[in-house]
Amino acid sequence: MEKLKMQTPNITEQNMEQIAKLFPNVMTETQDKNGNVKRAIDFDLLKQSLSSVLVDNADERYRLDWPGKKDALLKANTPITKTLRPCREDSVNFDSTENVYIEGDNFEVLKILQESYLGKIKMIYIDPPYNTGKDFIYKDNFAAKKADYEEELGTTDEEDNKLFKNTDTNGRFHSDWLSMMYERLVVARDLLKEDGVIFISIDDNEAHNLRGICDEIFGEDNFVNLISLNAKVSAGASGGGEDRKLKKNIEYTLVYCRSYEFWEPITPIYKETKLVDYIHRIKSFKYTNVIYKCENINYFSTIKAGNNEDIVISKVMDYEIKTVKQVAKIENISEEKVYQKYFDKIMTTTNAQTSIRDRVWKETDNENNMYIAEYVPKSGKNKGLKTQLFFMGKQKVLVIWLKDTAIKTGNDIFKREKVGTFWDGFSWINVTKEGSIKFQNGKKPIALIEQFMRMIPDNSNMIVMDFFAGSATVAHAVMQYNSDDGGNRKYVLAQLPEEITPNTKDNKDYLTYLEAEKISPIVTEIGKERIRRAGKKILEDNQDKAGIDTLDIGFRVYKTDSSNMKEVYYH
Repeated sequence: MEKLKMQTPNITEQNMEQIAKLFPNVMTETQDKNGNVKRAIDFDLLKQSLSSVLVDNADERYRLDWPGKKDALLKANTPITKTLRPCREDSVNFDSTENVYIEGDNFEVLKILQESYLGKIKMIYIDPPYNTGKDFIYKDNFAAKKADYEEELGTTDEEDNKLFKNTDTNGRFHSDWLSMMYERLVVARDLLKEDGVIFISIDDNEAHNLRGICDEIFGEDNFVNLISLNAKVSAGASGGGEDRKLKKNIEYTLVYCRSYEFWEPITPIYKETKLVDYIHRIKSFKYTNVIYKCENINYFSTIKAGNNEDIVISKVMDYEIKTVKQVAKIENISEEKVYQKYFDKIMTTTNAQTSIRDRVWKETDNENNMYIAEYVPKSGKNKGLKTQLFFMGKQKVLVIWLKDTAIKTGNDIFKREKVGTFWDGFSWINVTKEGSIKFQNGKKPIALIEQFMRMIPDNSNMIVMDFFAGSATVAHAVMQYNSDDGGNRKYVLAQLPEEITPNTKDNKDYLTYLEAEKISPIVTEIGKERIRRAGKKILEDNQDKAGIDTLDIGFRVYKTDSSNMKEVYYH
């Protein structure tokens, strides 16, 4: 029976919910007259989100602020007159492929793509500049609306666009980076599907600020996880303070969904370790018993579960339990062989309380016997499947099986551990050479991007976007993943055609390498060539695999250009 509602609906709260769905960045906190903190709307930000001119108001409230924030929001909502021009000569399978590679300022690209990709992207992964004090360059194609914004450091290109260099000597060091990220993420959010997700790599220089702007843009309720990645084992603290800091070997990935209402539970990720290695590492390994004999199983009784479903109880009349060591001695084999031979019968017990255990305990005797309870769960991982639980001893402790936490492949057994928010085990030694092309600036392992994709339910036909494409690792990972499972995932990449200059010894050596490989020293040329080489190699490595000939290794290249079309607002 429903509880009788003693008041009319709170229309204000309902309206706030609707506004929060459309503009999560305007939700904030304030105090009522009694000093209690309550949810509120930042009407200045709401006005700015709905305005084509700069709105100025300095009222105090809880939020992350910096010089240039309102300009960034204004720019995010300002229309542009740019379009995409196809470049067939750089493309592969232009007429048949569904993959897209775009050369141009990623901010412009994101705005242009709102015409064709609005609400269609399932996953975004970006690896933006970390703001470490070294230069990063990005374009600002909009004239500043306030005089003090013109104080930005920088030069202009041939099109009179500002090229900002953000160094740690710049007084707007954090502000410039925040504005650059904020305006791009505001536009990128609209490209995500309702059940879409964004992964953003970052280090500790701006992780706290990035969390703040993502809470605004995507909504604090849509925060999923902060993943810590063991990325640089030998890296040290930078600069003159190296001897004053611990070595830095962790990077982070912020994960936000578009809407938690539509966000499905993530697909579990498992770390697999050879059982023999795992046992040597874990001193208190619990799966050390074998149900050596289990015979003469007779019906005992039928009881009811809490949902009134039947639980059929059987009694094991003849059973014998031995340790792995005992079996190894009896059969004159190694303990490793015992695990291989009796994989399905290796077990331990737990005293965990469950409703079924309580019912079985009450129904059966207090003798040292074994019982099997068979039922069909209505929820959980075994929902709808006939399931057997073994209980033994006077207290009817629950038997748990090694096979539920490990897998057997041939004679090899791998212990599986569900991965949480600390990730390691990725190879970083040769990551610069992945894709048959060296790229020395922040390249991520293909396996890392694949693991992000595997987390997402129902991902076989999704579109993956990366608007800081760099060496095109995302494109490579999508093709590799498709070749593994026959999926039809597509990618959309965007990258500024930034030239690599000989300003350091490493860059000079890299330019020599590119010259030998006959690749132009421009990031977009490196990315496109990597996709070409990676696609060919994936086909070669899988040439005997059924269906590999349908793998989409092509991509359509577009370049941003001026447009004679009328300006269009996207909100």
